Formats: sequence, structure tokens, C-alpha cells
Amino acid sequence: MEYMALYRKYRPTRLSDLVGQEHVAKTLLNALSNQRVAHAYIFTGPRGTGKTSAALIMSRAVNCLTPTAEGEPCGQCSACQRILHGTSMDVMEIDAASNRGINEMRDLRDGVKYLPAQEKRKVYIIDEVHMLTTEAFNALLKTLEEPPEHVMFMLATTEPHKVPTTILSRCQRFDFHRIGQQQLFDHLQHLVQLEGRTADEAALRLIARRAEGGLRDAVSLLDQCLVASEGNLSQKTISGVLGIVDERFIMAMAEAIAAHDGLRIIKGVELLASEGRDMRLFLQQLLEFVREQLLLNMSGQKTMLNRQQALQILRDLVDGDQRLRFSLTPRLTLELALLQAAHLENAAM
Repeated sequence: MEYMALYRKYRPTRLSDLVGQEHVAKTLLNALSNQRVAHAYIFTGPRGTGKTSAALIMSRAVNCLTPTAEGEPCGQCSACQRILHGTSMDVMEIDAASNRGINEMRDLRDGVKYLPAQEKRKVYIIDEVHMLTTEAFNALLKTLEEPPEHVMFMLATTEPHKVPTTILSRCQRFDFHRIGQQQLFDHLQHLVQLEGRTADEAALRLIARRAEGGLRDAVSLLDQCLVASEGNLSQKTISGVLGIVDERFIMAMAEAIAAHDGLRIIKGVELLASEGRDMRLFLQQLLEFVREQLLLNMSGQKTMLNRQQALQILRDLVDGDQRLRFSLTPRLTLELALLQAAHLENAAM
């Protein structure tokens, strides 16, 4: 049997299954149950937070032959099955990144005139809609202004500021948020159980932190780690797969910065380079460690770094992270950022 990635295998099939987007699910379910569904929606937010999944669920909900009392698609009727397996002639997914010209939008505009072939409504899902050209937006605008009753548009974008206000004003907008670490952890734990595997709590929390609020990123990382490991999924395994630096090394580098020890810093970066580590990933780990030190200090606990040291290091390292993001010489840029954070001019001569 062909292997299916976890993010596809466990893609939500109901609005209530959307993780961390309860505000979106509740409003859309109210619209469905009260038969007040709009002709056009735009879903905005970071990648991997459920925008396209919500659009696909809505396409099933408006075409379902036996919806639930709450408005959810039943998932069993012929319409739901066709849309779920991508064989419906009336639900079209368009990637605006590769179909961004006026000709594609003209074809869409001509196609909406015709009645659905199989379903109750035609649904056009346009992903990354901000990639459309100005001419394509103008062609789409006319259709959004006066859409036929049997047509529904679902737009999705990670950059809503690039979508013309004339388009935005004709859609109901829903903002998808980054997902909290606890929600990500709970979902990952659930998936591990469904897969018949076990994992340490620390391991799953590490994945949740690395995902930075993106559910798809978290599930993809879990998938990668499960493939790479046998038996119980440990933090050590995940650290190896993700290229995460050992916490003792992070502490040693933080101590070197606080002690204004430039030689230790340079040797530390040299070790990272020799092991082929991701310089920016290391810097982000260091930022997390220093931030934790600051929070512990503010709560009255004894810490390696005092409050003044932690604040000063955080300011310098955040600036260094911005430079490192676009640097063509990451090793040199990291060394410079760490040395600046160490304020060598304050060291004893």
C-alpha cells in the first residue's frame, strides 16, 4: 500500500476538527446551520494553519446531501465522497502561484455561467490568491461583484495586504491564527496514539516549539521523526533529526557571552561549522535559552544570567538573527552577532 504523509492522512474533515481555529469553525457552522452562507470567503493567516482544509470542508458542507444538524458535512454521501477524493467536476482548486494570469481568470469567469454538473453548487478554491496579477484581479472582480447563485468562491492567502481592497470588500474575511504550543502538543500526542507509537513528552514539546505555530509543519516534523526512529520517540532522536544543538552547548555559549570570552565564542562557532550545523537554528535556540533565563529571573529564581545581562544579550541577538536571515556568510555573521552580544570592550584588559 502506498505510504501517505501524516498531514494528508489526518487532514481535518469537519470544521470542528480544525485545531486552534475555534473562532472560524463556530462562525462558519452558524452560517451553515442558519443557511446564511456567503458567496465569497477569504481565509488569511500563516502557512499550515488550516486555510485550505477549511475551504475544502466548506465545499463539502454546501454540497452535502445529508448534513448534520450543526451544518457539518456527513462525509458519507456521494457528493462528500467525490469532493473528498478530488473527483468532483464542480469543486475546482486553483493554485494562483502557477495560474496567475488574466487568461486563467477569464476561463474561470466563463465557466461560472454554467450550472453545476454533479453538485448543488460550484466551488472555486483559489490558493495563494495574492499571487494573481493586477489584470487577473480585475477579471476576478467582475465575477465577485455579480456571482451566479450556484457559485461560491473560497480564497486563501498568507499575505492579505497584497490583495486589492476591492476584492477583500466583497468577501467575508476570516483570520487564521498561529496555534499555541499546548494545542500543538495535544494534537501531536493524539496522532502518535493513532499511529500506535509512543513518544516522550519532552520530544513532542520540542516538535511543537520548532513548528512555530504551524500545524502542518508540526505534523510533518513528527512524520519525519517517526520514520527515523524505531520504538519510542525520544528527545535525543528528534534533536538528531532536526539538527538541534545539545542544551549543554547552548549553556556554555551563553556563559561565554556573559563572561565576554571571545575566544570561547569563536571556537564554539568553529565547532558548529565543523559539524555542519544550521547557524540560524543554533541562534534561535540560544535566544530561547536566554529568554527562559529572563523569565526565571523575573519570577524570583536564581539564574545563570542576571536580568540586565539577559535583556542586553536578547537585544543584540535579535538584531543578529535579522542579519543572519539574509546573510551569504552565515558563520561570519553568527560570530559577529555573538561577539557583539559579548561586549568585549567591557571585558578586563
